Parts: sequence; C-alpha cells; structure tokens
Amino acid sequence: MTTYVPKAVQEALDAARVSGLKKKSRLRVAVDGGYFPVLRTWENGFSVEEEFVPQLRGLVDLYDGSRHVSQCLIVACEAEGGEMRYEFKRSTAASETAPLDFYRAPNAPVGLLGNEGAEGRL
Repeated sequence: MTTYVPKAVQEALDAARVSGLKKKSRLRVAVDGGYFPVLRTWENGFSVEEEFVPQLRGLVDLYDGSRHVSQCLIVACEAEGGEMRYEFKRSTAASETAPLDFYRAPNAPVGLLGNEGAEGRL
C-alpha cells in the first residue's frame, strides 16, 4: 500500500502545522530591528517560518516574550516542511548585569565611604 498525498494537501498540512507552532511559542528571534516568531527550539538550534522570515545569518538575539534569553551565532541548516532550521555555532546566555573581570567576595562591602569633607567635624 502506498501513502501518496497530493502536493496541495501536503502544503495545507504544513501550513496548519506551522500556524499551530507559531501560536504555542513565545520565543522570537531579533535581527536588524525585526522580530520573528520561533517555531521550535532544540539543544543546538531553532526553526522559523521559511516563507515570511528573511534568510538569517550571523549574530541574533533570542527573546522569551520581552526577556532577553541569549545571544547566538547561527548558521542555516536546512529547509523542510515550511520551516527553516538554524544551528548554533555559539549560544551565550543573556545576563541582567555586566560580567565582572575580578572575584567579588560574598561578604565584600557594597561601597566605601570616603573622608572628603570630614575634616573639622570632630
């Protein structure tokens, strides 16, 4: 028995699947001032809608709603079933603060008080 599906039916099935994935996902990719919904993610990549998203390459940012999740260096992998898949060459988790270039002790003081203007107060 063969399972032949006409091309029009296959395209309609792919469009319905992509539409369902877009509704479920909160993730989006930001590149050149534009935001595009991410359909699926996995350990070393993600996919976007092939028809409406321009060809992505290089450095992009991933967002979960309005929260910056990571900055990624990506490379195009393959297009299949209305999805364009990208793989991470590098993925760096985003942080709220800048990284420190020195060790900060857990019990270190938050700041130091100077003695400027303290002369003559005794």
